[in-house]
Parts: sequence; C-alpha cells; structure tokens
Amino acid sequence: MRSKKAEKIISEIIDQYAYADTSERPWIIGFSGGKDSTVLLTLVWIALQRFKNQSPYPHQLRRPVYVVCNDTMVENPIIASYMEDVLAKITEAARNEGLPIIVKKTTPRLDESFWINVLGKGYPVPNNTFRWCTDKLKIRPTSSFLLEQIDEAGEAIVLLGTRYDESATRERSMRKHEVEGKRLSKHNTTANTYVYAPIKELMLEEVWYIINSVPSPWGFDNSILFQIYADASADDYECPTVVTNKEHSSCGQSRFGCWTCTVVKKDKSMSALIDNGQNWMQPLLGFRNSLQDERNVHEHRMPERKNGQDAVSEDGRNYGPYWDWYRAEKLRELLEIQKEVQKEKPHVNLITNQELIAIQVIWSREMIFDFNVGDIYKKVFNKEISTNNIKSLDDTERRILKDVCGGDMSYYNLIDNLLTLQETKTLMISKYGLHNDVENRIESFVKELEE
Repeated sequence: MRSKKAEKIISEIIDQYAYADTSERPWIIGFSGGKDSTVLLTLVWIALQRFKNQSPYPHQLRRPVYVVCNDTMVENPIIASYMEDVLAKITEAARNEGLPIIVKKTTPRLDESFWINVLGKGYPVPNNTFRWCTDKLKIRPTSSFLLEQIDEAGEAIVLLGTRYDESATRERSMRKHEVEGKRLSKHNTTANTYVYAPIKELMLEEVWYIINSVPSPWGFDNSILFQIYADASADDYECPTVVTNKEHSSCGQSRFGCWTCTVVKKDKSMSALIDNGQNWMQPLLGFRNSLQDERNVHEHRMPERKNGQDAVSEDGRNYGPYWDWYRAEKLRELLEIQKEVQKEKPHVNLITNQELIAIQVIWSREMIFDFNVGDIYKKVFNKEISTNNIKSLDDTERRILKDVCGGDMSYYNLIDNLLTLQETKTLMISKYGLHNDVENRIESFVKELEE
C-alpha cells in the first residue's frame, strides 16, 4: 500500500490483535457502511490477512471480530440496499478466507421502533430538545449486543472509525477520553469495555484515497460507495478529495441517516440524491418535511401526557402526544407513499407488517377504536394485512353478536372492544396492564351511558 500512514496503522492493528493483548476479548467494529467505517474495516481485514499469512499457526486468529451494523428500520433506502449487498459480501469473503470476522445486524425492539413510537404511541417526532430516537433506535440495540459479548467474554474492545479531522468538537471529545501512551481507552458509559480508534489521525483526503485506490478486501466495488457520496453531496458542502483517476469527480462529506430524521432542519443528502436522478425518493422527502412542519401544530397534540399530567403551555397550546386521528392520517399517508414507491422499487418497505400489527395492538390498549390499522391498510392496498391476527370475530360471528345485542350498537361495540383487548394479549410482548385496560373500557362505557 502506497500510503505510509495506512501501513503504519495496519502494523499497529496487527500488534494490538496478536501481541499487545494476549486475551481473547472480542473486537467489535461499529460498521455503518460509510467512508470511515469502510476504511477501518479495510485496514483491519488487511491486518488479519497479513498476520494469518505470516504466522506458521493460522489458528492464532483466535479473537473474533464482530462487524456490527445497526439498522434503525428507517434508514435511507439507498443506503439500506447498499448495506445488504455489502454485508453479504463481507460474510461470504470472511468465510472463504477463514477469517474470524462475523457480521451482526442489530435492530430496535419492536415496541421501540420509530413508527411504533410515532404512529402507535403518539410520540412527537424527534427534535433537538426531545431526541428520543438516538437512544431507542441506535444506542439500545447496539448496547444490548455489546453487553452480551461482555457477559460471555468478561470484556470487549470497540473499534471506532472516528477521526480528529471530522470536527473540532469530535477531536476534543476523543482526546478527553484518551490515555497518553495507550492505544485503548475506557468506554465512557459501558463497564469492562475499551475503545480503540486506529484511524483517528487520518485526514479526509487520506480516507478517500484508501477507498479509491485500495481494492475492497471483501470483493465489493468501492466506486459504488464513492458514487453514493457524490450523488448525495449538496452544493454547500466543500469536497476536498484526492482522486485517483479521471472518472473520480468530487464527492461530499454528506452524512446518511434515517430518511425520517426531523432533528436536522433540512435533509440535504436526500435532496441531493433526488436532484441527481433518484426522483422516486421525492415522496419520502415530502413526508419527512410534513412530519417536521406539523410537529407542533396545536390541533394535532393532546392536552395531557400519557401519565395524565397536564401538557398545555402558558399560551394555551397542547404539547401532549398526537391525537389518534392524526396518527391514523399519517399512517394512511405513509402507506400511500409506500404503495407509490413500490411501483418503481418493489423491495422498499417503509413500514413492516409486524409494526402495523403492533400499532393496532397499542391503539386497542389505549382504547382507540374509531380507527383500525387493517381498515386503513385495506383502503390503500385493497387487500388484508397478510399476518393480521387482530380481528377475533368473522362476519358470521359479528352478525350473531348484533342479534344477541338486539340491535343496540353501544353494547355491541363494548363487547367487540373487549374482545379486541383480549386478543391483543397474544400479540403483546407483555400482558401487563390488560386487566386495567378492560376495567377502564367498562368504566368508560358506563360514563357514556350516564351522559
């Protein structure tokens, strides 16, 4: 490799893996598929190859290296598709080469996914003051995997693709936790965990030089990653890039994340992708913008929080969860966008069937019976949700129930609601609170009769 700095990093990685640390505590690489994590994995891979070839005992590759990719379930679809291809290549190549590299994908728990929180529970979409998404969608899933490895091995080392050159803030944060003269530093939140940042001194130009000049050790075409960055670069991004052939136009420093992200004011990378020919993403950008624009609309929010506390500001505006009708409306819009997008991109699913069922469960547990996920889905797609087990009565049973109730729809609705609540216990992660839900529904029914 022509880069002396890269060669130095590879030698350091070999030393740390094989000699400086005699334990078998696993290495965990946080892999996003972006430029920095790609370079980090490239150098680690080359280091393992060299050590294996120079060692008379290949079994000395004893330490597992986990490539951990966190899927928030609302990733930019282009990146999500790219990641599927990359992870498949990594898995295949590591197996063929006999390297201890293991791919692990983490996802949020179903009850903590983005759509469950927004459309199910009515959480307002994240912003800078209420950034609940980072913890639920990213930190918790990865932390759970990390803790599993610590429980098994006692300790773990997390390899990060962070660099001083990213920003002054990042450099201050990195140096704050470093120990002078030591490669490893203690993780600032997780016990028995150490952090190793091999590429911390690389400049942006050096990162792109490695991507553009060093063939991917797992056999992927790095020009695809380069092109994604190039297409996602907004006009106001500077693009200091070392090119290695005439086909390399300048590329940006765009950061990819959730296509639903409302923490940033504008999604410049998605806008740039659309400007560069990915027109099918326009409805996604429009929906993302609507979530942001409508976040604090008084009429969309309830006057009370989930715990019953008042959620009205001094000027009389509501700041509680979203109203049920608004959640249902945004779900309908989301499904219509998914239907439209799938005409050109059949593999793209903006929301899963499991999430749709869980949303209905939450609505039922919150005694929201005026809106039904299955009905909304059927109106959009003209078919039933394939795994929908929520409806406990078929048409014949409903007709018999109406006859028994003597045509009194209030009693019919009460019984139907209670049966729906009971049905949810087989779909919920926990039955906790079901008894109270039933009592609350009956109490609500009695109050309606008295009014």
